[in-house]
Amino acid sequence: MALPQVATRILFFTGKGGVGKTSLSATTALALAEAGKRVLIVSTDPASNLDEVLETALTGRPRLVSGTQSLYAMNIDPAAAAHAYRDRMVEPYRGILPDAALASMAEQFSGACTVEIAAFDEFAKLLGQPQATADFDHVVFDTAPTGHTLRLLTLPSAWGAFIASSSGGASCLGPLAGLEKQKALYAATVRQLSDGTATTVVLVSRPERAALREAERTRAELADLGIQNLVLAINGVFSAAVPGDAVADAMTRRARAAMAGLPAGLAALPRGETPLLAHATNGLAGLRAMAGIVRPPPPGLDTLIAEIAAGGYGLILTMGKGGVGKTTIAAGIATALAARGHPVTLSTTDPAAHVAAAVTETGGCPGLTVTRIDPAVEVEAYRAEVLAQAGAGLDAAGRAMLEEDLRSPCTEEIAVFKAFARTVEAARERFVVLDTAPTGHTILLLDAAQAYHREVQRTASDLPTAVRALLPRLRDPAFTKILIVTLAEATPVHEAERLQADLKRAGIAPFAWVINQSLSASGTLDPLLARRGALEEPFIRRVTEELATRAALIPWRD
Repeated sequence: MALPQVATRILFFTGKGGVGKTSLSATTALALAEAGKRVLIVSTDPASNLDEVLETALTGRPRLVSGTQSLYAMNIDPAAAAHAYRDRMVEPYRGILPDAALASMAEQFSGACTVEIAAFDEFAKLLGQPQATADFDHVVFDTAPTGHTLRLLTLPSAWGAFIASSSGGASCLGPLAGLEKQKALYAATVRQLSDGTATTVVLVSRPERAALREAERTRAELADLGIQNLVLAINGVFSAAVPGDAVADAMTRRARAAMAGLPAGLAALPRGETPLLAHATNGLAGLRAMAGIVRPPPPGLDTLIAEIAAGGYGLILTMGKGGVGKTTIAAGIATALAARGHPVTLSTTDPAAHVAAAVTETGGCPGLTVTRIDPAVEVEAYRAEVLAQAGAGLDAAGRAMLEEDLRSPCTEEIAVFKAFARTVEAARERFVVLDTAPTGHTILLLDAAQAYHREVQRTASDLPTAVRALLPRLRDPAFTKILIVTLAEATPVHEAERLQADLKRAGIAPFAWVINQSLSASGTLDPLLARRGALEEPFIRRVTEELATRAALIPWRD
């Protein structure tokens, strides 16, 4: 598609309701952000759906759009703005004017006129005060439908004449003192809009006679306001691919007739055309498709390994649903780190314990030690320790009860947990790569870590240092790197997403996601496998654009 050419810092999208201003402005803003710019998009539409298009809950303050690095968005809420504006105008008179006068003033500020002015007041702060948007390379305004926008744009001129000709009192515009304070701001706002080196106004229209007539009226009225730097964006252009379909042929004829009658003023403007799309434009994926932005695939595992290796030591945990390849990934990372000359321990808390076989498959490496937290061994050692300490002074009946208690599943969990903590402590001086058990078991371990941590805080009991320090270490991103491993399929991604949420509740942030065994990245030419690979794309985008701060994509391999 042809996005509006951006030669100015400020872009102002306007047009008849329903022509696609929000989609086009959001797509343009995202394209700028993807090009490395820091961008703010602002909606001034009372019926804004910008948060729906960006799939991010917005407020009256800039908020980073989920899944982006440098795109921020906000809504100017006219009702909230009117409430704040009313309070700001009335407050200086409290304690000076009688209550009846204050009530009358507040009533004057309760109409639609005040809502209009208050929304413009917020808009003017962003456009007329350079410091308000100084952190952004571009500011994109997704405006309300044309009539509303034009009223906003014409207000400063009207207010200037009103202030100059009036001698006192108040109107729906508020006390004159309040307007006078804003006069310089409104003048600066109009100057920005009129400055072709600073602002581009994009007239958005459909290839329809009514929409084009509205765009021409807007062009003429903007010209009267001194706003000349205009671009025409025709959205939803359709041409039947194969003649013969009655509906498609009729739509094609109507669009061509409308464009043939394009008013002279619009015809003289620079123009871009966006085709009618077959997909929705909600969400980053839809906007990227609209913009024709093709994101490069995520890097391979080597990029993550290089970043991990730069730390010199630490804990690496591979986590995820059973069967996604955690063991293979853990073995590959451990081998690669050892090959770089680092001392590495590869271990597992998984009862299945296939790490040794996985290392054999990778060829092994000097400097790599493979261990295993064996539940049976750890339980036996833990039982012996408890019997020696707590059971020493018990009679036969008491010792029998203690032995029975030590046969519970909880005993195995605690025994394995303590071994887990000892293994983690070794990562202070080397790399420790832990292939963890499937998600449910892993979360039990993390819950146990939290429980131990709370117990230490409550009782200051004499726990081993490894146990005492475990949860802080797991929460330290400089010490612990958690890799969530998944496949590009619905169930593994959804389960991994739940795992990430569980980790977040425990105060732990994953380092990266690894998408394993990808057919789409394998280069297969088999028709069936290629089609299955294409089905992976939504899940890969979900991970890379919405869930992960870092991601690696590993092709399917034998």
